[in-house]
Amino acid sequence: MNKIFQNFKIIAFLLLSGLVAENGHAQSGATSKWVSMNAQGKLEYSAAENGDKIMDFSSAGYMGGGVTIPDVPEAMTVAPGGNDDAAVIQQAIDKVSKMPLVNGFRGTVLLKAGTYNCSQSLNIATSGVVLRGSGSGEKGTIINMTGEPHTAVTVNGSIASTVIGRPVQIIDPYVPSGATSFNVKNAANFNVGDKIRISRPVTDEWIHFMGMDVLVRDGKKENWISKETLTERTIIKKEGNKLTVDVPLTDSFDANFLRPTGATIVKINVAEETSQVGVENIRIVSEPKVVTITESSNKGLKINGVVDAWFRNIAIINTVGSFGIGGNRITVENVDIEHTVSTIGAAKPADFSASGRQILFNKCTDQGDNVFYFTPGPRVTGPIVLLNCVFKGKGWIQPHQRWATGLLVDGCKVPNGGIDFMNRGEMGSGHGWTIGWAVAWNCSAKEFLNQNPPGAMNWVIGSKGSREKQAMPFTKSPLLPEGIYDSHGTSVKPLSLYLAQLAERLGPQAVKNIGY
Repeated sequence: MNKIFQNFKIIAFLLLSGLVAENGHAQSGATSKWVSMNAQGKLEYSAAENGDKIMDFSSAGYMGGGVTIPDVPEAMTVAPGGNDDAAVIQQAIDKVSKMPLVNGFRGTVLLKAGTYNCSQSLNIATSGVVLRGSGSGEKGTIINMTGEPHTAVTVNGSIASTVIGRPVQIIDPYVPSGATSFNVKNAANFNVGDKIRISRPVTDEWIHFMGMDVLVRDGKKENWISKETLTERTIIKKEGNKLTVDVPLTDSFDANFLRPTGATIVKINVAEETSQVGVENIRIVSEPKVVTITESSNKGLKINGVVDAWFRNIAIINTVGSFGIGGNRITVENVDIEHTVSTIGAAKPADFSASGRQILFNKCTDQGDNVFYFTPGPRVTGPIVLLNCVFKGKGWIQPHQRWATGLLVDGCKVPNGGIDFMNRGEMGSGHGWTIGWAVAWNCSAKEFLNQNPPGAMNWVIGSKGSREKQAMPFTKSPLLPEGIYDSHGTSVKPLSLYLAQLAERLGPQAVKNIGY
């Protein structure tokens, strides 16, 4: 029995390492120059000259990754039966929202199987509330969108914090992307456990360095980004004036381009968070309409101001701009979007979009044409992970505007479309460089457009698909420099970077907790 157990542990390790496939057969694969697994089963990272490296993305997801999504007990049950069921469902949500919190939850509103005609949004605005259907298939719980265009399900939460004290300057000449520690001028007022807000100023010098001070469209100057980019972390270690944080930084901090104030940190107190919210096991159906994205249309889910939430086992049919997230530590799992008709026009909707930190899209699918399958919002500081997602049709995974950082596209397939880490230049209202420090790991696509921003890197590793080169939009030359391609055309080990990082940080049980 002991030998059987040992063999089981060996197979489990090999699966996580990407050395065997799930059928137990040997898994071929090359070794990446940037992240590899050593003989002891530990991940090793190579750094660029300034110390920049591929970050640890494993904190993406519910509760910071590797945590089982809870099965919250039912508090109320609703059955279909009226010409418009939205009010009855909303009443049930509102009643559960007033129930006391027990271990962080109030309860679940269960929708029995059947078709619910809904002419208005179903809204969750309180912590600890779950909306659960009885399945996302055609015989499950169907939200049939009727009436004027609206969003089927919304979560309108609140994340509020207050600043404590004054900002303190980061004094390192250069803090590399992927780092977890840095030195500050005076750490006397900071302690382990403190939540901090990190500000990276946007200066004229940096915008010029990025080539983003030349954006002009229709004779009008376009502004790329201004003021600052912000992210938040928790201090986990303090050594003198050196602070270590819980989640790696997704961007580099070069003091040469951040003067006169430089990057700073300030302590914050989180005064309010809407958390522990879930939507699961439902099917959202909209009537197919051929429209442009400027026309009013039905949308699937819109989430704002929520922390530690999940959205799983959801089918969304024929909505436009189907699923948008604003929040932190969120898992989106087995969400399937389908279009039977396409939007029209040059401007394309984003089916999955994310503005926030530590967001995991796991085993999601999208089928449709003339669409951005996924795009992060402007100045998003990640980490955001797309894991084992499949996107079918003529569309793109394409960060869309204004310098998002910290994206991992892991084991995803776009057989007839593209994965683009690019400079969109004067497109839109001056989208410019859309992404830095992004990674496509063991992906396949019809084509990749991987461009290299000044002072940053984008990686396509172990992936398959044609390598495209382009100039900045509206120009024919010069062709922008390529980002890093490593082992292109041949997969690398481990099979999944996210799962390997998760296993190393929290152990194999964390991988099992999220269904692998």
